[in-house]
Amino acid sequence: MMKEAYMDLALSLAESTIGQTSPNPSVGSVVVKDGKILGMGSHLRAGEAHAEVIALQQAGEEAEGADVYVTLEPCAHFGKTPPCANLLVERKVKKVYIACVDPNPEVAGKGIKKLEQAGIEVEVGLREEKALEINRSFFYYMKHKRPFVTLKAAMTIDGKTATANGDSKWITAEKAREDVHKQRAIYDAIMVGSNTVKHDNPRLTTRLPQGGKNPIRIILDTNLSLSPDANIFDDEAPTWIICGKDADTTNFKAKHPHVKLIQLQTEKLNLNDVLAAIGVQGIQSLYVEGGSTVHGSFVKEKLFQECHWYIAPKLLTGNDAIPVVGGVAPENMSEATDLEIISLEQIGSDIKVIARPKQEGN
Repeated sequence: MMKEAYMDLALSLAESTIGQTSPNPSVGSVVVKDGKILGMGSHLRAGEAHAEVIALQQAGEEAEGADVYVTLEPCAHFGKTPPCANLLVERKVKKVYIACVDPNPEVAGKGIKKLEQAGIEVEVGLREEKALEINRSFFYYMKHKRPFVTLKAAMTIDGKTATANGDSKWITAEKAREDVHKQRAIYDAIMVGSNTVKHDNPRLTTRLPQGGKNPIRIILDTNLSLSPDANIFDDEAPTWIICGKDADTTNFKAKHPHVKLIQLQTEKLNLNDVLAAIGVQGIQSLYVEGGSTVHGSFVKEKLFQECHWYIAPKLLTGNDAIPVVGGVAPENMSEATDLEIISLEQIGSDIKVIARPKQEGN
């Protein structure tokens, strides 16, 4: 096998754990000697063994003189587990292929330096683009200390997300809705506005035949106006409510002691403040499911990194139907938000479009 194929194997191991390692990145590793794979592993859960450790354990004594492929720079600091760079030195491996450098300030080149100082050859950048893509939320959070934001919406082919009276069930078919649940499972948190809760009374949980991790449910509710009987107040998944400074928090806490309340010191909720507040709480990835007003605010403020549009072959029509992105339209086409389409996929009878802003820094 070529070295690219070994790194591709490591990348596939990393990709299989996206969403379950947070706040740690997803990492895969393969140990190879004389054209034979001696060990391979992936980091499965925060606090458990890292990918390199598992791969080296499988390789055993044969790891000496072997090549190691790893999708992210080996850590060089003591966290919940010992440094992987130290273990690679102890096992006397010959060469380490690293797909990309770790942006974590506690690592950021220190793992590479430790290996090189021990006389281990290091090659950085093999399949880097794919490695960066797998951990894009982690890298974004490390740089900005706020979550990577994905806007998600289901819409008719003419861009409507609900009828004039708010009815939106169901725009897309079952297979597309199942794909949404798969996405929910890989994000730290899911966000909607209070109007979505009032109209749809969603559960905002991951419901898949094989199960799946529930994201933290974050609701924007400026004045704490939600009904105490709303489904998001059950104990199926953690719920956070973000409110403004004038909200009656005392009464709310008495009714919902199990709900985390984040009160901002402004009358109206500013999305920059919201993202900063949940970033401090360690939320690295955020799946925003709307509704129209919330999406409009994120687009207007240019505070999203990706959007997932599920488009159904239906025409709702009507100027009074609710658009997928609300707010006030710009006067000129030159003011539109330019996107780059990353992928197009047919899921059952519907189309899924993934796009990202073209602006630099996103």
